[in-house]
Amino acid sequence: MDILQFNEQSSSKKKENRHFFSKLKNVKSKDLDNEFHVLHDEVFESTSCLECANCCKTTSPMLFNTDIEKLAKSQKMKISDFHQKYIRVDDEGDYVFQSTPCPFLGKDNYCKVYNDRPKACREYPHTNRKNMTQILELTYKNLFICPAVFKIVEKLKASISSSL
Repeated sequence: MDILQFNEQSSSKKKENRHFFSKLKNVKSKDLDNEFHVLHDEVFESTSCLECANCCKTTSPMLFNTDIEKLAKSQKMKISDFHQKYIRVDDEGDYVFQSTPCPFLGKDNYCKVYNDRPKACREYPHTNRKNMTQILELTYKNLFICPAVFKIVEKLKASISSSL
């Protein structure tokens, strides 16, 4: 799916998906985790993030001090210099990259700091985490960033809508 087509599809289902996510709060946490995890594995068997990298192109991960320290070390920079060159504090008080796309995203969609990438990048799109009920709002937001999340949610709607 090309990114323009994905943007149209995800936008056209915004209201439908908001309604669906409001119902997901009533699903038993363990059951919801199991559904998400199975669908995550299924979708990512045929998904290459390198074909898209929309997450790296459009959003900045939340950075923890350990992420910043690791990245600064990998770039052979002092932490203060790394902060000055790459980091800003967002509206929620979190450290994020100053700009998008990610300063470490190559033209080929490969991450130049893959082995040292931030925790948020390693775990993205978070659809295989425990306690999915706690991150439903984040997952809803990721519907508009990640085509794989969109596919997972579409499959989830097909598999559990009748039980909601």
